[in-house]
Amino acid sequence: MPPEPALTLSVGAAYPLGASVQGGAVNFALVAPNAGKVELCLFDADGARQSACLALPAKTSGVWHGLLQGVGAGQVYGYRVHGPFDPERGHRFNPDLVLLDPYARDVVGGHDGIDGAFKGRVVDDSYDWGDDRAPRTAPEDTILYELHVKGFTRLLGGVPEALRGSYPGLAHPAALDHLARLGVTAVSLLPLQRRADEARLARSGLSNYWGYSTVGFFAPETRYWSGRAGGSAASELRDMVKALHGRGIEVILDVVYNHSAELDEEGPTLSLRGIDNAVYYHLRPGNRALYENWTGCGNTLNLSEPRVLQLVMDSLRYWVQQFHVDGFRFDLAPSLARYEQGFSPRAAFLAALAQDPVLARVKLIAEPWDIGPGGYQLGNFPDGWLEWNDKYRDTMRAFWLGGEVTMGQFGRRFAGSSDLFEHHARAPAASVNFICAHDGFTLRDLVSYQHKRNEANGEGNRDGHNHNLGANCGAEGESDDPAVLALRARLRRALLATLVFSQGTPMLLAGDELGHTQGGNNNAYCQDNAVSWIDWAGADLELGHYVARLVGLRKRLPALRRATWQCPIAWTRFDGAPLDGADWHSGAQRSIAILLGAGLESCLLLVNATAHAVAFTLPPGAWQLLLDSADPAAPPHILQGRAAVPPHALLLASSHEKN
Repeated sequence: MPPEPALTLSVGAAYPLGASVQGGAVNFALVAPNAGKVELCLFDADGARQSACLALPAKTSGVWHGLLQGVGAGQVYGYRVHGPFDPERGHRFNPDLVLLDPYARDVVGGHDGIDGAFKGRVVDDSYDWGDDRAPRTAPEDTILYELHVKGFTRLLGGVPEALRGSYPGLAHPAALDHLARLGVTAVSLLPLQRRADEARLARSGLSNYWGYSTVGFFAPETRYWSGRAGGSAASELRDMVKALHGRGIEVILDVVYNHSAELDEEGPTLSLRGIDNAVYYHLRPGNRALYENWTGCGNTLNLSEPRVLQLVMDSLRYWVQQFHVDGFRFDLAPSLARYEQGFSPRAAFLAALAQDPVLARVKLIAEPWDIGPGGYQLGNFPDGWLEWNDKYRDTMRAFWLGGEVTMGQFGRRFAGSSDLFEHHARAPAASVNFICAHDGFTLRDLVSYQHKRNEANGEGNRDGHNHNLGANCGAEGESDDPAVLALRARLRRALLATLVFSQGTPMLLAGDELGHTQGGNNNAYCQDNAVSWIDWAGADLELGHYVARLVGLRKRLPALRRATWQCPIAWTRFDGAPLDGADWHSGAQRSIAILLGAGLESCLLLVNATAHAVAFTLPPGAWQLLLDSADPAAPPHILQGRAAVPPHALLLASSHEKN
């Protein structure tokens, strides 16, 4: 056989970055301004055998680039980057290592925390979206539902076994029907970008299940690909988004741009560290061999560097344009907007998002804290952003479960946290209210455990929050005591009703509506097993119906989801008298009547978090009872004059004239 023709690289172009198919060739472009040489390495389809290694012929404005003829989609590649290994100056070049292109749109191979290397695969992004349309739900109408793609369907019986725990599993009618019955308007998906697992977890037979260890910012996680012939992780993810849109459900991605899977100076060199460490990471001013660890994950990406900001912006646009996602939840968001002087709401990243014609139209949600200087920034993100509100979480837990909280604190959080968000044209919807989220107790565990049970994580139960504000209702852990179970059920219903009826954007944790338990583990980040997977066989279906009813009431009653701060709210004591200063500052007050709206649009909530029934004096007129959280089966009836509210319960009524 004649020898294969020698591969040659022409100069190509410095833009776009990454690997771009151009007819019968591929243009490769990599940002590495401090490198002395960059080699493009080609591999077989599995990424196991290197077939060629060619020096990129040109460098323009810090971008190494070249155009390779005779290759196309499907080509597997990596880089070897040459330069000084001088950690004290911030340089960690090592051409012995094959490095992943940070713009790779498909990732081949893996690193188990101990061994292995990632490579990129050139992809063709063509896909028939048909008549797919973004739901574009208004912020005030949004109801978030946080879920893990694998954990949601891994045990869902209505999904074929081969599809459980995968992208097509979530796209299956059995999963979509549940979401539709609940009435949620958006799924907030735990990270789906390609991740790497830490060595400690690999040695323990565990993995970074949640996925907050990104290595491929453009590549879908392949662990959720079903493996079906003719498809790929990318095609199945697109199918999933399209199916959710078909049910009117938005898709929000949890994204991790604050740090990478390369960890600290002792971590693996997989991509950015070996490409140009001094550009991509915040390094300590006094010793550039060390990383600023504002994330608690070993390193922090430096978005004050224009090329790093470009990487993040290009990645975000790619997910919107190529995967049709409807928004993002930014993990440890202050890290993305911090300069040496600290966090700034005018940081380049936040300004770039506001003016970007693609990204300015999608939902942007901040986790508004990290462990860096000035790391707690709740309420300080710009107009247009939503923020996870942990003050809401802690206040409502304390109010219902016997913690220390004043009525004033309860009122502020219930009414949208105006002290945090009523500025710079922000609206009540800016507050993402939640009782439980992925990192913490599930709702069932919150009322079943006083203390976390994280031994299975392999960290001696030292990980996870100790300040949970939970209450075990008289027995630690699982119980068969009818009185304990009844109290736990009543508290869960009250907490859920409070969440859904509060002003702001409610977020439900997947499984809380089904009574899911993690056995007291409040940090199940590494538990890719039955601890985290939703137990559909043991689901509390009555609770699921109850939550769907709550959501239906929120959608039906405009007073429960105001778009501005101008909607009237009146607060009275159980005896009908307005609350005075002493009432608002009282830590013992646990009952209150809340009148939302006016006239025919008004709603009345009677809240009783005490352990005994309370007789409320009602506002004038007749009120139609819509919900009794203590007795969801209670038939609708008219309330007038006075109403007894059971212990640990909430009643919702609307103006009878409206009905």
